[in-house]
Amino acid sequence: MLAGLAAGTTRLTNFSTGADPHSTLGCIEALGATVKHTGEGPTRAIEITGTAGAFQQPAAPLDCGNSGSTMRMLSGLIAPHPHTFTLIGDHSLTLRPMERIRKPLSQMGAKMELVDGHAPVTIHGGPLNAIDFETPIPSAQVKTAVLFAGLQAQGTTSLNETIRTRDHSEHALRAFGATLDRTDNRLSIAGGQKLSAIDATVPGDLSSAAFFLCAALLFPDSNLVLDSLGMNPTRTALLDVLTQLGAKFRVLTVEEHHGEMIGTLQVNVAPGGLNGARINGALSAQIIDELPVLAAIAPYTRNGISIRDAKELRVKESDRIALVVQNLRAMGAEVTEYEDGMSIPGEQELHGAQIDSGSDHRIAMAFSIAALRASGETEIHGAEAAAISFPEFFTSLDTLAQR
Repeated sequence: MLAGLAAGTTRLTNFSTGADPHSTLGCIEALGATVKHTGEGPTRAIEITGTAGAFQQPAAPLDCGNSGSTMRMLSGLIAPHPHTFTLIGDHSLTLRPMERIRKPLSQMGAKMELVDGHAPVTIHGGPLNAIDFETPIPSAQVKTAVLFAGLQAQGTTSLNETIRTRDHSEHALRAFGATLDRTDNRLSIAGGQKLSAIDATVPGDLSSAAFFLCAALLFPDSNLVLDSLGMNPTRTALLDVLTQLGAKFRVLTVEEHHGEMIGTLQVNVAPGGLNGARINGALSAQIIDELPVLAAIAPYTRNGISIRDAKELRVKESDRIALVVQNLRAMGAEVTEYEDGMSIPGEQELHGAQIDSGSDHRIAMAFSIAALRASGETEIHGAEAAAISFPEFFTSLDTLAQR
């Protein structure tokens, strides 16, 4: 997104093959940027020649596909531009809440239209003014939308997070040449700043790696090494939880690129197997995307896993609380469901079952991990949804699994 706004040609190596980032690319092209794909495998890259701060009127609605990140963050990026934009998505995306971005952007002067608080989103762009915003929920997407709009607004926009969220957008803004300040949980960004192209490598995604990390913990003799993995401190709460469960980590290498820590991580499981964990409060928000796979391995732990304060799971690509509970019960597990989470006792044995992914990529991948130690065959309906974030997932899992 920032490459599309910047002046010059940005080169991004290791760009994801997932559908969500490619939805973003399509939107950026529709706004006037040019995109060129180069290389294969490890040398795979994209080159984006940006619009130097002047998006054009798109000829058709901007299709965000399944990507809530695209729709919410892009809304902040395009709102200051003097055009009319309509953002659409697939059926799942039209069910996800968008009022959370309309409130701050409207306070800045943007004119936004929703349908009962949901997509399609129509933005009548124009000049924006800085605001001082208190985030009502912990959301990196909302934070980013405000920062992207503030970058182009009149004055200095400030934002206070009650719970600190992922800071990839902050590092990316700085990498492209913007200045923003953080003091504790308060961020500020001056408007009118210009961005310049960069050359960067995208780190491996820890949320995607979580499935393999959890799989490795299910088998005592596993030895898994993950290369070029993003080790951003606002993401590594997952590693703390896995350590509590019984994971043994070694960081073999670590380097910094554009503010992001990238390393090689080795994981084994402690003798005696997995313990248990209680996940609540700020921790639930910090690892919200990893909660489905943690829940999926919970029956195999000694003491089980309790997840609370995670109501946001209900408004993801699916109702992830309901689907996790439904599918664990289908596999024979005992589970207690709450409005904001679930409690899953340990020392349970699972059997193969028919799994409903709800066309949700993280549910499909999470239950493939649960199935690894279950007796019998598991069939996951809608498994193709994994392509939203990780098209190679099942191929990689098949390569790693020993039978």
